[in-house]
Amino acid sequence: MAWSTLTSWTAAGLDLRQVTASHIETELARHQGNVARGLLGVLRSMFRALKQERVIFRNPTARLQQHAGVHLPRPLSSDHLAGILDQLDGPAARLIVGLVAIHAVRAVEVARLGLTDPDLARRTLAVRRGEGIHLVYLDDLSTDLAADWLRERRRRWPQATNPHLLITSQSYRHPASPQISYCAMRAAFDQIGLLPRQVRADRILDEARETTDPVHLVRLFGIHPSIAVKYVHAAHPDKVLPRIR
Repeated sequence: MAWSTLTSWTAAGLDLRQVTASHIETELARHQGNVARGLLGVLRSMFRALKQERVIFRNPTARLQQHAGVHLPRPLSSDHLAGILDQLDGPAARLIVGLVAIHAVRAVEVARLGLTDPDLARRTLAVRRGEGIHLVYLDDLSTDLAADWLRERRRRWPQATNPHLLITSQSYRHPASPQISYCAMRAAFDQIGLLPRQVRADRILDEARETTDPVHLVRLFGIHPSIAVKYVHAAHPDKVLPRIR
C-alpha cells in the first residue's frame, strides 16, 4: 500500500522533499480502517528515518492526527428507522428521539434544554454548547413534537418550578431543579432498540450523502469541521475532499 502511494507521488512529479501533510491526508482519505492506519504508520516511520538521515528537513507526518484510527459512522437500515416515532410511548419520548433523529442534537443536550429554549412562534430551538448557542430551525414535525410535549407538561404539572424543558414526576418541583437523568433519556431509545449515538450518527450520515460540502454539515448540525469531514468521507469514500479550516 505504501509502495503504491510512493509510486503515485513519483508519477505526479513529487519528490519526497516536496511531500506535505496535505498530500498525506489526501492519500489517507482514499482508505479506511486498518488499511489507512497501517499506511499512516509506514509513512511516519519512513519520513522519520529520512529526516534522521537528513534527506528531508521536515517530517510532514509530525503533526498529523491518527485519523485512520477513527471509526467512521455506519448507516442504520432504513427498515429500522421507518416509523421510529410511532413505536414510542408518550410525547416526551417522541420529542427526545425526534430531536436526535431529525436534528442530530446530542442526547445530553436534549436533557439540558430549558423551557424557554424552544420558540414555537419562530420555529427555532436554542441548543447550548459550551459558551455558545447552536440555533436549530424546526420543521413541521419537530414543531408538532415540541408542542405536544409542552401541552402534556402543562396538563400534568401546571405548578412545575423546574426550568428544564423535560421534567418528570420526581423532578417537576424538586428544589434542586435537576435535568432529566440519562437513564430516563435512554429509556426512550430502549423502546426502539437503538442507542442515541447511533440515531444521531445516522442522521448526519444521511445528510452527508446529499452533499460533498463539509461546511453544510457544520452549519446545519453545529459540529466541528473535522467531524464533518469524517462524515463526508464516509458517505463519499470515492471522492478526495479539500481540507476546511
